Amino acid sequence: MRKQKIYLETTLFNYYFDTDRDAHADTVKLFKEIAKGKFEAYTSIAVLEELKKAPVEKRDAMLALVDEYGITTLQVTEEAERLADIYVSKGIIPLKYETDSVHIAVATVNDLDLIVSLNFRHIVNPETKYTTRLEDIKNGYRSAEIVSPMEVIEYDEET
Repeated sequence: MRKQKIYLETTLFNYYFDTDRDAHADTVKLFKEIAKGKFEAYTSIAVLEELKKAPVEKRDAMLALVDEYGITTLQVTEEAERLADIYVSKGIIPLKYETDSVHIAVATVNDLDLIVSLNFRHIVNPETKYTTRLEDIKNGYRSAEIVSPMEVIEYDEET
């Protein structure tokens, strides 16, 4: 069975270090599963640019995760920008949060299997999942499935 190709959205890097967040442990577990080779992990320049806005100490720690876990960084191509613009123009993602549309588009045009996020407002919600899938199909793409880390990690028997 081939490894699933997953896109790690910005929130995962934050939750990795935010120990008070509900999904912290599940996020760390996802990174551990990446390290064990369960997934082929990707992120994008758009994520790195968002991470660079964090306070220095946290920024450096979050950026270090990319190298530590061997996460491939994808470019934001014109093709991805075009698809992201469609998501915004159709009202799927608000213009104010257009970077969220870029995350979805980068994963889609690179034919990744999953977009893993903890952004439940603009990414991991039924409406975004449904409407981006429709636009992807209309535009000739296989849509990446949008999920939270809790949906993809393996739980131990006692969990």
